Amino acid sequence: MKKFLCLLALSLMIGTTTLQAQDNYTTAIGLGIDFGEGSTLVGPSVKHFFSANHAAIAEVTFGDDLTAISAIWNYNDGIPNAESLKWFAGIGPQIVLFDGGSDFFLRPTAGLDFKIPDVPLSITFDWRPAIFLGNADGADTFTPGRFGLGFRYCLN
Repeated sequence: MKKFLCLLALSLMIGTTTLQAQDNYTTAIGLGIDFGEGSTLVGPSVKHFFSANHAAIAEVTFGDDLTAISAIWNYNDGIPNAESLKWFAGIGPQIVLFDGGSDFFLRPTAGLDFKIPDVPLSITFDWRPAIFLGNADGADTFTPGRFGLGFRYCLN
């Protein structure tokens, strides 16, 4: 885990490229899938860029009698010689509602965003482990095997 965090921090500090205007979008809406260890959750997803590098993803996903509400801020940047591909990393809260209660999680993310050239479609894939914040009572406090997949229509 320490090696991964060091690699992630190093990736954030390494030189970056300027984003290309034809590959940018400001807002995209579509389908978000949160899968891996545990329940698979599916629902609407929105990604909005506040600046060239700063964006937020909001999702409301459903599955196995659960509803998860997520808001994840992330830093985005281009990848040299890959015009339509960007990497991103960030963190945000998630509230999971279920019959009889709710749980609160912290969701760090790291992944890739591919905007299909000349088509208003963005596809994202990310690693998003879940860190449970609360009284564990035998529950896992860290679930590393969680991933996200997004298919979004780019509005602008």
